[in-house]
Amino acid sequence: MSLSVANPSVSKPSEPKPEAAIEALRWAADVGEKSRAECPAPKLELEAKDIEALPLATFREQMDRLLLGRYPDQGLDALLEAGILEVWLPEISVMVGFGDGEWNHKDVWKHTKQVVWQSVRRLEIRWGALLHDIGKIKTRSIDEKGAVHFFAHSEVGAAMFRKRLAKRLGFHGAQYKRIHFLILHHLRASQYDGSWTDSAVRRFTKQMGEGLDDLLNLSRADITTKRPEKKKRGLRQISELAKRIEKLRIEDAKSAPLPKGLGTAMMETFSLPASKRLGDIKQAMEAAVEQGQLEAHQSIEFYMDWLKAHRDQFDL
Repeated sequence: MSLSVANPSVSKPSEPKPEAAIEALRWAADVGEKSRAECPAPKLELEAKDIEALPLATFREQMDRLLLGRYPDQGLDALLEAGILEVWLPEISVMVGFGDGEWNHKDVWKHTKQVVWQSVRRLEIRWGALLHDIGKIKTRSIDEKGAVHFFAHSEVGAAMFRKRLAKRLGFHGAQYKRIHFLILHHLRASQYDGSWTDSAVRRFTKQMGEGLDDLLNLSRADITTKRPEKKKRGLRQISELAKRIEKLRIEDAKSAPLPKGLGTAMMETFSLPASKRLGDIKQAMEAAVEQGQLEAHQSIEFYMDWLKAHRDQFDL
């Protein structure tokens, strides 16, 4: 190994050498793009202060290049070797060796590298893949049967990103929001099963909003099991959810969510006059459909029963 972190115990303090750290960082990014076999390690000795002196813009430029490469897993290993990962991303470096035999769960570092490599080569998705499990270190628990749990690790990870990493790494605006969204919600799609009603699928779609496609892509990448049948089942589940979402989008676009004649039925059933109030109630029902709280494209009788069950809400 020709690249190492030097022992800082010298007789007098020396000035940081960010140029050496930049060279090591660029080497790691080259590895991410071309593979370790194509990029031999430079002969450098780095101290923590050299790495800390890296300009943020340079770190992000090279880190983004690494993550978007064909071999991001190898690039991340190179960052670890250079000592850059420990200084700039300690939340990631502590994953190394976390699991993989010591406890009954997969090695989080190996899993994370595989998720990054498997994910779509889009910057926000790859950063989301890198950071999606940072909350696991803080949330691991072992129950009386020896089972390992990571309760609320997505919420904890999102809070870590929001409070510390985003500022350190220079994320803001739409990019910040998307990465935070992916960390927070990365488990949501994997919770789907075929028993979800159309209303539940619509509600999920509404809640995920513009980040839905990125979330589905990350969910596919997050399946790293070595058991072929389990992997096929997980991918099939995400695929089924995506197909149902698209099917409902097409159906909802073809026709109005509420049936014709609903206004007349409301006037007759509840003795309502043709008025603004009638229109307001219909708008509230349409909003409930949009939010997945009320089934679309049902019979007039279905909606009359729903209104009767919500008399107090509409003062009927």
